[in-house]
Amino acid sequence: MGPTDQIRQPGVYSTVRRSVRMTVGQKRVWQSHWSDLGRTQEDLPPGTLDLADWFGRTAPTVLEIGSGMGEATAQLAVAAPEVNHVAAEVYPAGLGQLMLWVEKYGLGNVRLLQGDALDFLRDHVAPGTLAGVRIYFPDPWPKKRHHKRRLVTAPFVALIADRLQPGGTLHLATDWADYADRMLEVCAAEPSLRNEYDGWAPRPEWRPVTKFESRAQAEGREVRDLIFTKRTGS
Repeated sequence: MGPTDQIRQPGVYSTVRRSVRMTVGQKRVWQSHWSDLGRTQEDLPPGTLDLADWFGRTAPTVLEIGSGMGEATAQLAVAAPEVNHVAAEVYPAGLGQLMLWVEKYGLGNVRLLQGDALDFLRDHVAPGTLAGVRIYFPDPWPKKRHHKRRLVTAPFVALIADRLQPGGTLHLATDWADYADRMLEVCAAEPSLRNEYDGWAPRPEWRPVTKFESRAQAEGREVRDLIFTKRTGS
């Protein structure tokens, strides 16, 4: 059994499905844009997904795991039109809201995946494909007995590293101190990744402030960033 077979544990998913009703606007944009912009995990054909065909162009591709309501994703896509952005999320309201942002800004460089990013990476992304993976404020599962449900584990980081191209980046951010420490430990132990900084990364000015970060600041929690790069030749 290889590392990609060990990732899935009971109750461990890249994001948690929530029962959130879509607004009228989200329903409208889903009906009008989903067939062009989105894919569900169940609808993906077996094997590697042709990202160039999906986007209609060949460009560096970044996967964001857990895009939430999508405002940060949209801002990043506006700021980097030369990059293809795949937003993975499980609940429709967030994807619907992201499509509203895509519509508002006329973005052609965003695609949406409804489903679990673990399965997407394992089953549909070829090794050495992605220019970057972003995981911003994953569910912290703060109670100690729930720590086993946390997303960032050694097998998952190994899978991400395998899917990154040389020089590609893994960018993590969290406001939970013990989770940040564990993220640093796990990523530092992955031999194919190199920490771009001596420990924590300074907060990048280009990373949009999310509602989770605003809440953390209001509650006095420090936000920590980690930026690791895939080693050349790995």
